[in-house]
Amino acid sequence: MRTLTDIPQDSSRNRRQATARDGGAAGSARAHESAIKHVTGRAAYIDDIAAPADAVHIALGLSPVAHGRLTRLDLEKVKAAPGVVDVITIVDVPGHTDIGPVFPGDPIFVDDEISYVGQCLFAVAATSHKAARLAVKEAIVEIDEQPASLDPVAAAERGEFVRPTHVQESGDWQQALDGAPHVLESEQFVGGQEHFYLEGQACLVTPTEDEGVMVYTSNQHPSETQKLVAEVLDIPFHAVTVEMRRMGGGFGGKETQASPWACIAAIIARRTGRPARIRLPRAEDMRVTGKRHPFHNRYRLGFDDEGVLLGGDITVIGNCGYSPDLSEAIVDRAMFHADNAYSLGQARVTGHRARTHTASNTAFRGFGGPQGMMIIEAAMDDIARRIGEDPLTVRKRNLYRPGRDVTHYGQQVEQLDLLHDIVAQLEQSSDYWARRQAIANFNARSPVIKKGLALTPVKFGISFTAKHLNQAGALLHVYTDGSVMINHGGTEMGQGLHTKVCQVVARELGLDLERVRITATRTDKVPNTSPTAASSGADLNGQAARDAASQIRERLFDFAAEHFFKDQGGLDREGMRLENGALVVGHGSDVKRIPWGELVQAAYLGRISLSAKGFYSTPLIHYDRETGKGRPFYYYAHGAAVSEVSVDTLSGEYQLTRADILHDVGDSLNPAIDIGQIEGGFIQGMGWLTSEELKWNEAGRLVSDGPATYKIPAFGDLPPVFNVALMQGHPNSQASIYRSKAVGEPPFMLGMSVWSALRDALASLTGYRESPRLDTPATPERVLMAAEALRQRQMTTTNVEETSDDLV
Repeated sequence: MRTLTDIPQDSSRNRRQATARDGGAAGSARAHESAIKHVTGRAAYIDDIAAPADAVHIALGLSPVAHGRLTRLDLEKVKAAPGVVDVITIVDVPGHTDIGPVFPGDPIFVDDEISYVGQCLFAVAATSHKAARLAVKEAIVEIDEQPASLDPVAAAERGEFVRPTHVQESGDWQQALDGAPHVLESEQFVGGQEHFYLEGQACLVTPTEDEGVMVYTSNQHPSETQKLVAEVLDIPFHAVTVEMRRMGGGFGGKETQASPWACIAAIIARRTGRPARIRLPRAEDMRVTGKRHPFHNRYRLGFDDEGVLLGGDITVIGNCGYSPDLSEAIVDRAMFHADNAYSLGQARVTGHRARTHTASNTAFRGFGGPQGMMIIEAAMDDIARRIGEDPLTVRKRNLYRPGRDVTHYGQQVEQLDLLHDIVAQLEQSSDYWARRQAIANFNARSPVIKKGLALTPVKFGISFTAKHLNQAGALLHVYTDGSVMINHGGTEMGQGLHTKVCQVVARELGLDLERVRITATRTDKVPNTSPTAASSGADLNGQAARDAASQIRERLFDFAAEHFFKDQGGLDREGMRLENGALVVGHGSDVKRIPWGELVQAAYLGRISLSAKGFYSTPLIHYDRETGKGRPFYYYAHGAAVSEVSVDTLSGEYQLTRADILHDVGDSLNPAIDIGQIEGGFIQGMGWLTSEELKWNEAGRLVSDGPATYKIPAFGDLPPVFNVALMQGHPNSQASIYRSKAVGEPPFMLGMSVWSALRDALASLTGYRESPRLDTPATPERVLMAAEALRQRQMTTTNVEETSDDLV
């Protein structure tokens, strides 16, 4: 077992430096605002909320087949079961029955057609959770089962899509291919990923006066849940209040797919007049909710003798499941990121959204971007083997640079120096070339254990690609004792958003962080909010909180200028500042200080409003789907990782032995939280690409539905050497909050370096002449099969060469 003394010195030093600055305002390293509550168990989650004694508990009746027609649903025995209070189906829904978040296609209950194993047929409310689950088993369900479509490639060939195909083009890609000295083509399968949040889907709904409901939910998008609950109940939005203090993890799995359970509980709460609670068991949660979209990618690329891309054709096929959900935007983002950090030249990128009979796949950290990046990272390795160069050399030659700085969708890439500096600095700090030579020497001597090394960059666009979502609000109160309360539209899922927003307010008002407190996200405090997603939580809500705090500050300055020191002509309005818990005017010996508490008391007595509503909307962004051109992202976040692996080529087992990361967060809002996000994102990305395998049987039933069959990374999977550093000296070129950059999603894609390093180790079996196909997740079984395929081809090649020599 690793101990604290095993932590590498470089990584420990970076952590000490990140937490060295005093103060708690934005820009300083402070612990998560709920950290002590997390580790002591005092942090309250949805299932910790005490429900009244008359609360009912809900269990779901789910489809056992992937596709068919519901011909009989007899629930009389269910209704008569012990403890049952209510049973509902599609006919009991007072309002809308389709709860599709963007496009229709998600019925709250099955009416006729069944589209996936686990689709909800009915719900049972009982006096206990056990009674409800036992009652579900009494249902008589008859289904006319039909063949299920589970292959997204075949579905795409048949034209079975949840949304229309989209194409982005830059220049004459066909001419670029025809005139290229070299052309390569290949395909890959990129697996999906289960969110595996520690807290499963859960909510508690209580009925209120005037036919309304109060919804407590583990949820990334409270405003959307408010809307859907209101529409399902056929009541106005203002009759529904949604509250969310914290989630035990989300990762995108609670952006749209937390709403159905709130809708079901709300119907039962209103019908029974009793609080209604629902929590999904882990296996059920995994079966009924969507995953990261699996993708089938293809490329055909032309390049010159140096391996520089001239153009080509890339196709991505997203397995969307049975309904649109967020697949339009997810496949769009995969298309936007099919270039990663490289100029494609003259290229066409096509995105298909295939319909299959599985749960509707949904948002997951990276939102399609990682799946899009995988195809070009595979191509970089493949091109390098074709021309006999190191993959890092080929990657560096293809990075965006002056003269090649416009993406295939027409956005100019800024901060080109930053992109090149990150790669160059990491290349040096990780001793890439010395290790490359040492690994080559080791592999030449070692017939079984092979080592691999890879450096991969990341360029990730920050903004919702749906323009209207790039807005946020905040509500700030200053109380007469000087304490401050901030509320905003973002949600906390462990990523530290609330901490950063409190730090923004503390910085604007010149206060210690302890003077600022956050309250639960509520739809009756800040309305019409966007989901906490797309890495935009701090960017949007931080700016809204800053706007509210600056309004308070300016009011206080105006008041103080006239109120204090009237006999001396008042205070200099232009020279005022808030710092260290006081209003400060002047400098040196002429400085005047008014304590914060005294200033606030005086302002209250002077009838100055101590409450403000802040708002922010992201500027500059736009995208025209008709032309496939625009600026969908406000800015790009960058990063790079070097991973080293050891592979046993006789068993397929492998180990990540070292990882070095240098990541771009602009001027960090909180270096400690940002480093934690980078470490966690990298490990989660590594899990997606190596161990986390989703398996469905031929009938369309998910069989990897728990921790025994679905393997997320564990403590033992951490690399023994794990160095993480923040890029310094490159503030955001755009006017983000204090010139910081988003850090939620971009680090996830750093895990691609592990997958590329595995391919590098396997390539050594052919003397680095061939880059193996390695679909993901690259489980030991897949690694072993790739190694055996390479050995077989190597043996065949050797035999052919020997036969040729004999003939000569």
